[in-house]
Amino acid sequence: MTQLALHYVLSQMLAELAGVNRASDNTVAAYSRDLNYFVRFCNDNNIGSLDKVTEKTIRRFVIALSEDKLSKNSISRKLSAIRRLFSFAVRNQLIDTNPASKIPNPKVTRVLPETINIDSYSKIFSLVDKENSSDNSKRIKAIFELLYGSALRVSELCSLDIEDIDFQTESLKVSGKGSKVRIVPIGSKSIEIIKDYIQSNIARNLSDPLFFDSKNENRISRHEVYRIVSHYLKEEKIKKRSPHILRHSAATHMLNNDADLTAVKEILGHENLSTTQIYTHVSIERLKKSYKKAHPKS
Repeated sequence: MTQLALHYVLSQMLAELAGVNRASDNTVAAYSRDLNYFVRFCNDNNIGSLDKVTEKTIRRFVIALSEDKLSKNSISRKLSAIRRLFSFAVRNQLIDTNPASKIPNPKVTRVLPETINIDSYSKIFSLVDKENSSDNSKRIKAIFELLYGSALRVSELCSLDIEDIDFQTESLKVSGKGSKVRIVPIGSKSIEIIKDYIQSNIARNLSDPLFFDSKNENRISRHEVYRIVSHYLKEEKIKKRSPHILRHSAATHMLNNDADLTAVKEILGHENLSTTQIYTHVSIERLKKSYKKAHPKS
């Protein structure tokens, strides 16, 4: 079998991921980081070609990751990336078997997502008004409304154009993971805040980004959204002040108010129902805490 350099096969696999599979830039970058980590390990051990990688090589890599104190989640993610790389190689008849197929992921304890309550959300809006000019206040509120009100991912928010909002049907066209498009409802309160924000920006075209950066030059970046949200979540007793907290909160609040699990799955754009079910566990755990705190028999 022809010897192919690992880095060459990796570049081909990433090209397919971006082109044929239409994965997002963030997904391609994540695979690139994890697999280059593996390729460097192989090169350090004088394994430069695809056919030289064995199951033993990958097991040694996992041991090295454990010795470097990487989390089980990180190791699992890297193993999944390696499986994909060698599945690509098998499918394209570059090798006969996938050396990673029999290596299980380490058992991971699923961490329940953190959330904020609705009272905290109201306090955030008061703080936004207090710290900003009228126009910037409208912009920040619109960002929060879409991250929480429509449970968007940060990348989905950043890619929105004005024309993606349908004010008549009160809905939003969202380009999610894998460039899959879904329609998400927008609440009437959110609609008013977004309308107010758009109307405060004169001479905007429908094809323009919904959110520009703070200098009003380029489409807003993930980094800027993280900075904004982190600043206004600083009073919350949570470990990660990430925009994803707002998405977690939206899903949990919907299920707490008896929303249908399948409907929540569609709003969030999840592939599998099992991913959405994590939010039912959040509700159950909160119920247990309330029970233990208040029930005399607890």
